[in-house]
Amino acid sequence: MKRLWGKGLLALLLKSAGATAVVAVASTVSITAQAATMTEDLVQSYAAAMKSSANNKSINQVAGLVSDDALISLSRKGKSTSLDKDAYLKLLQNSWNDTSNYRYDISVDNVVITGNQAKANVTTNESWVKDGRNVSFVTTSRVTLTLSTGNAVLLRAVSQVAIN
Repeated sequence: MKRLWGKGLLALLLKSAGATAVVAVASTVSITAQAATMTEDLVQSYAAAMKSSANNKSINQVAGLVSDDALISLSRKGKSTSLDKDAYLKLLQNSWNDTSNYRYDISVDNVVITGNQAKANVTTNESWVKDGRNVSFVTTSRVTLTLSTGNAVLLRAVSQVAIN
């Protein structure tokens, strides 16, 4: 048995398979090393993870689904506000703490993918009980999701909120 210690992969391939095989292997390696692109499956996985995280009231899991650079703009009855990630998470946590029977649902459509980002229409339905009253919110948003460590995370949202 011949010892191969000290020989690089390229030298070994050149010796045993020829230059054509090396070019094929090198091409394959460069393709897999390129940055990942956004997919419809990643967008749908984001929605499923957000639904699960919110319904479990897991602020840490929600935090993992929101980019550190996120900007969330909310409008209702002509008034607007913008939240960064920390402010959004604080608002969500306070809502969970002040209510009972919290429920969250999300749907995504009109997904447009460009490279490592996706823009989509997102509708969320949230409901809870506060001070003995049932409250429900419907939020329609145009969001931008971006890739982070191979997963889709929220980067931007422009949202209209309706309280029922």
